[in-house]
Amino acid sequence: MEQAKKPLRIDIVSDVVCPWCAIGYSQLAEALKQTNTPHEIHWHPFELNPNTPHEGRNYREHIMEKYGTTAEDIKESRARMTAAGAEAGFDFQFTDEFRTYNTFNTHQLLYWADQQGRMHDLKQALFVAHFVDNKNVADSTVLADVAADIGLDRSEALAVLEDQRFAAAVEKEKQHWQQQGIQSVPSMVFNERHLISGAQGIENYKSILQQLADMPD
Repeated sequence: MEQAKKPLRIDIVSDVVCPWCAIGYSQLAEALKQTNTPHEIHWHPFELNPNTPHEGRNYREHIMEKYGTTAEDIKESRARMTAAGAEAGFDFQFTDEFRTYNTFNTHQLLYWADQQGRMHDLKQALFVAHFVDNKNVADSTVLADVAADIGLDRSEALAVLEDQRFAAAVEKEKQHWQQQGIQSVPSMVFNERHLISGAQGIENYKSILQQLADMPD
């Protein structure tokens, strides 16, 4: 009798304020669904902009300053991201006032949620809170509300953020992935061997999943 293959392990290094991370995961999720691929997903922290202040920064101004792009470039980029997101089932709600935020607290909350087997659910809820609901994901109260919305303990979430009990652990994991050569996100590692960077598109992910399925264990 043929032994069933182990679920595909997928390690995803990403940040909650990275639009292509939300797109890339949504594309991958659709490809996994269409190919009926057994899998397990493990999320890992990356900070796109660790020096962002608590109140955040206007996204358009931030991108223009960081990359030297124009307002027209950003408008076109947002249109591409919105279309790519919609195709994969993610509904971006960009506005002129849309902001980017410091995410060190989000990664600590995700670390806490992982201990309860809810990291994946919280990650998806945080993507929505940021990109759909335009909430300040640096704010402890906002984060505790998001945690409570998926059934986690709100008071415990606040306590985790107040005492920063997982700050060192998150920092250590961030450094680990940087030492593995991860410099941009999303970065996805399949079966701890095959690195794929960026959002590849549903069809490309389906092709990647098929190639992986055809490989011997």
